[in-house]
Amino acid sequence: MARPLSFCPDEALDRALEVFWRNGYEGASLSDLTEAMGINRPSLYATFGNKEALFSKALERYTNIKSRLFDEALSAPTPREAMERLLMGAAEMMTDPSSPVGCLAVQGALSCSDSAEPVRQEMIRIRAAYETRLREYLETAKRKGALPADADPDDLARFVSAIANGMSVEATGGATYAQLQKVVENALRAWPV
Repeated sequence: MARPLSFCPDEALDRALEVFWRNGYEGASLSDLTEAMGINRPSLYATFGNKEALFSKALERYTNIKSRLFDEALSAPTPREAMERLLMGAAEMMTDPSSPVGCLAVQGALSCSDSAEPVRQEMIRIRAAYETRLREYLETAKRKGALPADADPDDLARFVSAIANGMSVEATGGATYAQLQKVVENALRAWPV
């Protein structure tokens, strides 16, 4: 008969997410993870699998949080308001003092060795999925007449993604919410309507 867990897996996963978010995939050692999670290595392996499997579970938890931000932003009445909500929400999330700065899907993939290539590819896939979601939203908005006829949804989605990814790097370098807010305001000046 298996012994009952002496820790809460959801809480442990939240702590692992913070370690990965702060240190990236390769920068998060097993010792860092087990210490933050309050468990030993055998418990980590038994509950979550190896480090890569733990990272995948933490990344899934992170993307669920980020998806809520997307859902709320894309419910705005106009594409411009949606992009403003999305980027301002990202700025707030990236500089929130109660969590690590930046974006896990950006920070975690910036410097990965060949052995971590599957992890890097997963983060690239996640960023691409968000960009695709933006493009589809903007294509629909254009069909409904909410964007000018000459607006290119693909270019606009890439523009917003590049701004958000750049903001993540800036936040990691110490940029404040007020500074990122200015980035968003400047980016919105380039918006077609």
